[in-house]
Amino acid sequence: MDTQILIVLAILAVTVILLTFDLFRLDLVALLCLLALGWSGVLTPTEALSGFSSHAVIAMLAVMILSRGIAVTGMMDRFARALSQRVEGHGRRAVSVLSGAIGLLSGLIQNIGAAAMFLPGVLGVSRRTRIPPSSLIMPIGFAAILGGTLTMVGSGPLILTNDLLNQADLAPYGLFSVTPVGLALLSAGILYFIFLGKFVLPARESSSDGESQQQKLIEALHVPHNIRHYTIPEESPLVGKTSEQCGAWDKYQVNFLGVSGKREVKFAPCRDTRFSGGHGVAILGDPENIRRFAREFKLMPRPKPGGFSGLGDPVRSGFAEVIIPPRSEMVDQTLREYSLRRRHEVEPVMLFSRGEEIHGDFSDHRIMAGDTLVVFGLWEKIGRMGVGTDFVVATSFKVEKTRENKSWTAALCFLFAIGLTISGSPISISFLTGAVAMVALGVLKIEEAYQAVEWKVVFLLAGLIPLGLAMQKSGAAEFLAGAVMSAIKGTHPSVLLLAVALLATLFSIFMSNVGAVVVLAPLVISMAGIGGLDPRPLVLLAAVCAANSFMLPTHQVNALLMSAGGYRNRDYLRAGGGMTVVFLLIVVPLFYLFYI
Repeated sequence: MDTQILIVLAILAVTVILLTFDLFRLDLVALLCLLALGWSGVLTPTEALSGFSSHAVIAMLAVMILSRGIAVTGMMDRFARALSQRVEGHGRRAVSVLSGAIGLLSGLIQNIGAAAMFLPGVLGVSRRTRIPPSSLIMPIGFAAILGGTLTMVGSGPLILTNDLLNQADLAPYGLFSVTPVGLALLSAGILYFIFLGKFVLPARESSSDGESQQQKLIEALHVPHNIRHYTIPEESPLVGKTSEQCGAWDKYQVNFLGVSGKREVKFAPCRDTRFSGGHGVAILGDPENIRRFAREFKLMPRPKPGGFSGLGDPVRSGFAEVIIPPRSEMVDQTLREYSLRRRHEVEPVMLFSRGEEIHGDFSDHRIMAGDTLVVFGLWEKIGRMGVGTDFVVATSFKVEKTRENKSWTAALCFLFAIGLTISGSPISISFLTGAVAMVALGVLKIEEAYQAVEWKVVFLLAGLIPLGLAMQKSGAAEFLAGAVMSAIKGTHPSVLLLAVALLATLFSIFMSNVGAVVVLAPLVISMAGIGGLDPRPLVLLAAVCAANSFMLPTHQVNALLMSAGGYRNRDYLRAGGGMTVVFLLIVVPLFYLFYI
């Protein structure tokens, strides 16, 4: 065996061990691999550093910027709100709906672009439905990868397949030639997580998740947090009364978070606001108290929150502890005298004063320096309370400032990039063009574009891409494939198909899937000649199985989503191992029955 082949295989083995057992950070492992290839002389310095200029890295960087541009306009957040209403409380439904949508989209655009486009919305669904992001992100990532097998333009290897066939003077495939296999794989992937997700997925909460902080506050202070929406009929006893007159705080222990008329919506309506027939109201409190109040005042449940959608959305609203400092204008005043609701549009729910916990109607309680109010409202309104000297907002939260006026600009930039890709332009140039257009047209500032890049992922890909080059240059890839060919010569055609599928799977785990197809195409054509089979289906099989890269986060989609899901390598080994077996059990029989 050639010395360079031994060196490359040794570097490959060490890299796999380091990646598998989480001995170092992924990006550090990739850089160590890159340096080992350079210092060993297998690659020249230019070749060792070629990953930083690769199409895959540039495409990944551009997609991150495009994704951030889509997110800041609030488009995916609006999608998440609509979708979360359909899947709320149904983990399986959330997985199936999200995975199906991203999988179908991945059949038309590059799967990395589809994953990046969906990520902000998926995180929003996670926050709103209280499903841990780790239970959603890996399934939609795998669905994006599987969806890339739906058409011949869904992934890089399939796009490359017809070029490789043309080089060998073989007939190309049509756009939908691979669709039956892709549909079977996508369906199986969705079912895999629906039925086995609770066994193979980590249920890990993100430590920085805003909703978790809200849950801690609610549990620590025993704050009633149920919100219900009603319509006030004309015959309701509530018509003509105020919240104080109807005994909402004292008798029923509920709070009005908002009231809506035909033309306007008022958040935290003032105590002198009189209710009218036809008004919509948002009520906060214990479920039994809310039902009792609604029953006695003959309120009609509303199926949709209407203008109050932000009140039940943890991304836009929640509870906050507000401390009264000594210099506050509110010191020695009551809530009634200070007009808290009128000034700040927040609803006071609880008061801590001189060691006493006060619920109900504390409108006339005189406020002292150091008292703490628990209020509920939109984060934007609560944030404004911290401006000035009247309040110190003790609860941390993030106000999402969306640029809705740039929504169409961002969408057109993204669609323009996708259109360039579909027209045949390289995905790297196409998506970088869209990213630069977003900055030039004011969707993002250039500083925000830099901040949108997950540099760990960039270094991970840039460090591992030269490994594929080294395997090709040294002959290590051909050596491995040749050893397999000699072992299966003269066996049943299904064994040959399984060997091609396994080789493509193995290569795509440790090198780029496009590189795997480039290496394998001439080899499987030779294998087909030895076995007396049509080489075209074997090349197509290799291209499809290049997507079978689930056991390590080396696939571009997995690398992009790893940080967002808080995953570790062993998470991919557990969930991806099962997915790899399912993939092979489906793809090999289908090719044997319908393509050979």
